[in-house]
Amino acid sequence: MLKSSTCFAATLTALIATSAAAEGELNLYSSRHYDTDERLYSDFEEATGITINRIEGKADELIARMKAEGANSPADVLLTVDSSRLARAKSEGILQPVESAILEERIPANLQDEDNQWYGFSQRARIIFFDKADVANPPATYLDLAKPEYKGQICIRSSGNIYNQTLLSSIIANHGAEEARKWAEGVAANMAREPQGGDTDQLRGIVSGECEIAVANTYYMARAMRKDVKGLSADIEMIGVQFPAQDAEGAHMNLSGAGVAANAPNKENAIKFLEYLASDQAQVYFSNGNDEYPAVEGVALAENVAALGEFKADEVNLSEAAKNIPEAQKIYNEVGWK
Repeated sequence: MLKSSTCFAATLTALIATSAAAEGELNLYSSRHYDTDERLYSDFEEATGITINRIEGKADELIARMKAEGANSPADVLLTVDSSRLARAKSEGILQPVESAILEERIPANLQDEDNQWYGFSQRARIIFFDKADVANPPATYLDLAKPEYKGQICIRSSGNIYNQTLLSSIIANHGAEEARKWAEGVAANMAREPQGGDTDQLRGIVSGECEIAVANTYYMARAMRKDVKGLSADIEMIGVQFPAQDAEGAHMNLSGAGVAANAPNKENAIKFLEYLASDQAQVYFSNGNDEYPAVEGVALAENVAALGEFKADEVNLSEAAKNIPEAQKIYNEVGWK
């Protein structure tokens, strides 16, 4: 269960501090677009003496770039969002296995690749939000979203959105392809409007009255609780939070993660960076700086993240679930989910 904790070990921070005399560089290809990550990079540089050179872009573009660069790629680490993109990077042959006792001990098995080619370092729960005034009985599970009683009430993103693709892939893993198809067909029939915008726009749909129910990642809600988000924060008290499937598989989690590039010229520094991302220092910052859930168990949550409540998380193996992405997209196409 994901919950707040006020004590946690500091062993990794101390371990990294002992390597402060290290020299060299790290070439980081990152699709994380958060300004708050600057602190992660500067803290790593200060602790290790390793200079980070960043190339930033969209995940698919970075994966294509690394593949095109081949053996001459300067990339040491790929840092990106969602297990399906990490699985794609692995299938394209641009990552390599990592041997690290620290990563094996710190990162839960379901949040890492079965061949140790990538690891998850922060999580977001993809859950159900609802209008407290209009929805007396919000959907208790993901499958409930497809019930006819919610017709015309749901705001959710497009089928091309990676979060929705991974969600359906996990539904396939947990319930089978037939139930997954029924779910996709039912949700498509229950939409209040055609899919549009990002997760924040789904939450804004509740505020504006366009829909009564929305599906979004927790960190968009937590962010609006921490700072002003136009069209959302001022009326955030009207939105209820429902962590789905608490008597079943639990709330679906997606993640940010990283892997060492197949041709990393600075492999030792790359592994050191991944180990740093699993440290207490970095894990706390993922929550405090970007409203996410740490991947490492027992790490304290930011106050606004903890305020969303404790919940049971789905422990489906994300490496295995990612293999269902092609089938998930096929289902979305066949049921007419735009």
